[in-house]
Amino acid sequence: MSNVRYPRQGRNSATKQFSQLLEHCRFNMDQLEKELPAPAEDFREVLKFRGVSRRDFIKWTTAMTAALMLPPMFRPMVARAAENFGRIPIVWISLAECTGCLEGFLRTSYPAVEDVLFETISLEYQENLMAAAGYQAEQNLEKCVADFPGKFICIVEGAVQRGLAGNYLRIGPKGRTGVEIVRDVAPKAAAVICMGSCAAFGNVPAARPNPTEAVGVAEALGIRTVNISGCPPNGVNLMGTLLYYIMLGALPPLDSLGRPVWAFGQRIHDLCERRSHYDAGEYVEQWGDDAARKGWCLYKMGCKGPYTHGNCPRLRYNDMISWPVMGGHGCIGCFEPGFWDSMAPLEEPLHEGGIAGTGITIDEVGLALTGITAAGIAAHAVASVIREKRESHRSGEKPGEDGNGE
Repeated sequence: MSNVRYPRQGRNSATKQFSQLLEHCRFNMDQLEKELPAPAEDFREVLKFRGVSRRDFIKWTTAMTAALMLPPMFRPMVARAAENFGRIPIVWISLAECTGCLEGFLRTSYPAVEDVLFETISLEYQENLMAAAGYQAEQNLEKCVADFPGKFICIVEGAVQRGLAGNYLRIGPKGRTGVEIVRDVAPKAAAVICMGSCAAFGNVPAARPNPTEAVGVAEALGIRTVNISGCPPNGVNLMGTLLYYIMLGALPPLDSLGRPVWAFGQRIHDLCERRSHYDAGEYVEQWGDDAARKGWCLYKMGCKGPYTHGNCPRLRYNDMISWPVMGGHGCIGCFEPGFWDSMAPLEEPLHEGGIAGTGITIDEVGLALTGITAAGIAAHAVASVIREKRESHRSGEKPGEDGNGE
């Protein structure tokens, strides 16, 4: 056991801060339940119908509380947030994308609690999933934006194509460009969440030579966005971010790239089950060799885990069965900006043994990146934007204006 003893004053101060935060959670969810429509179904009954026991639900809330970097006292709040998951109106806009992010979101079904949450999510508009089509679908979008100004969450999938005045992508019966739609909807949302690396950073549609002038949403609109990067991202990262928002009325702490720290705060290299082989200097040298069969480190085969921040080794994909490195292929760095260009060639190491001629190892590069990421935490800024939008919509002012119109 550790012999470290923390100062009593420090412990008391931390306990007081968390108690205040807990009280803020209660107040925020009380307001949420008053202002937004009630869920169509009782969440506990839905869990029971799906065969999710109370024990399983408690285990899930414990795991999610820890994942969100909150102390155990927040477990009841996480449970309450789950019950209110269906209250948040969501508009999901699809732009220049392959639909892989949505497909990954729909196929998240482990643990069972998350499956139920995804089924109860209040998708007011998602053109690929909704039964409505044409003008009726457009009316749903317009109604949600009008009925819930500053309260709905705008999720964007895919890059924004600015070339030819946006004419590379036209959507719906009115033939509006993707640029027009996102510029109209996003500023009216409580928050904008980019689902996938294309929406976050442009990535594959923005890869060189980028003839359509594709960029991420933040760059296209000049706004702050929460970036759930990945190609595709893990749906659990989106769900955790929404739970945090329901509890606190703000979005979680973000790194310098706008990604939630709870999900993207560590390098894949440090979480990888093959890390011990890297430390021991045991590498796969050729596809299918004996080292590959033994599960040794894939760095020499191009694994970009040392340069990539994410939680793939913990969450995995396909019902938490596996992830690329477990399947025998190196990480391609898809959580990072411009990975299609910056991480190429995907099956060769970026720097053999470190940066050539400097003596700097890949671990030192990764630690430097981690420091940059940590330095960019911007939770207060995002929370302030949301509060500003809420207050402005309640008062009838535009964000950034005071009562004198200045």
